[in-house]
Amino acid sequence: MRILIALLLFLTTVQGADRPLNFIVMLVDDMGATDLGCTGSTFYKTPHIDQLAKDGMLFTRAFSACTVCSPTRAALLTGKYPARLHITDWIAGHARPHAKLLPPDWCKELPAAETTLAEMLKTKGYATGMFGKWHLGNEPPTAHGFDVNLGGYHRGQPETWFSPYKNPALTDGPAGEFLTERLTSEVEGFMTGNRERPFFVYLPMYAVHTPPGGKKDVIAKYKAALQPDNLQRNPVYASMVESVDDSVGRLRAKAEELGIAERTVFIFTSDNGGLLPITSNLQLRAGKGSAYEGGVRVPLIIHWPGLTKPDTQCGTEVITMDICATVAAASGLAPHADGIDLRPLLSGGKIPDRPLFWHYPHYHPGGATPYSAVLYQDWRLIRFHETGREELYDVFSDKMEKSDLAATNKERRTELSALLDTWLKETGAQMPVPNPAFDNR
Repeated sequence: MRILIALLLFLTTVQGADRPLNFIVMLVDDMGATDLGCTGSTFYKTPHIDQLAKDGMLFTRAFSACTVCSPTRAALLTGKYPARLHITDWIAGHARPHAKLLPPDWCKELPAAETTLAEMLKTKGYATGMFGKWHLGNEPPTAHGFDVNLGGYHRGQPETWFSPYKNPALTDGPAGEFLTERLTSEVEGFMTGNRERPFFVYLPMYAVHTPPGGKKDVIAKYKAALQPDNLQRNPVYASMVESVDDSVGRLRAKAEELGIAERTVFIFTSDNGGLLPITSNLQLRAGKGSAYEGGVRVPLIIHWPGLTKPDTQCGTEVITMDICATVAAASGLAPHADGIDLRPLLSGGKIPDRPLFWHYPHYHPGGATPYSAVLYQDWRLIRFHETGREELYDVFSDKMEKSDLAATNKERRTELSALLDTWLKETGAQMPVPNPAFDNR
């Protein structure tokens, strides 16, 4: 009898191990790299996200594919650089009719010809759900492989944080219902309904984007905890960060309740750096929309049962497209090669050495001008297209990018500049063009 019971337990374990993994990818909107307790914040309270990091791997050198949102979203779903997709600004961008340069004729819609991660996973029998901010054009997520779309349409920020939402892709809840909590509830329902089959949840939160908005009692708690010398001191923003943290806690608890936690991978990241002055990207230069690391450094935490060891950190430089590549590869799929499978890192190994690139041929309301950049072996080169000027930083010893070494380290500048030229050509990156209506007044 004991032998029979042992055999049944063994068979159950083997069958469970052979079952496909579930994936929950949470993409927070505008969350800075240092907006979490586990990444340095002493004002924002994020116990659930901190616990996710303790249970899995925290990446200390993670980057978004762009300094603004839509390009990063397209990169996550396709595994391709925004420059290759020609989606290089937030959709639909903004006009600067008298600037020195004009942006190229860039793409303002995720093309139907692009294969998304959702479409790839559907070929493997996955249920696919999109909950939150889409911001990739007028075609809905359901046209790009998602079985379910709740909350996603062309707009990049909510009309309001509380029901009635004025969102054509989300029915209103009870008056006063909070958007972040509603989206989390919808994901919980999707998880419950698909617990017997593999699922892919894409949860691009509207939080913590502007307009600032949160629950009054949570805002009051942070107002009472304000410290004037803390660079992070916006109580409304803090309440939004906490709402995201609550969502992480709820979804992890739901996976436990459903008995699927041991086959559910949780990936947490952001679409670009934090927006100044609403938050502060502690020890990083500038923020969202800028050419510097404050615009593209983001949090990244991965908890992968059976692969990640508890409370580990990784300093390897990784980027948004790697998420698509990793999830696809783990499911036996082959996405575009702009991303790389991170599973070797998750298990304590290494990935091939490579440069990372950015291309933003636009002006940003925050003041950034068109630029391209490359990061390789702790050196970061930025090329500003208005003047052709290049700046060079040793970001290992100069995290704030204060000391431009372009004039004193010409060999390194030449090396990185050549890498950037080759990449711009290989991706077919669109360049800004001179503006005949330029007015320098």
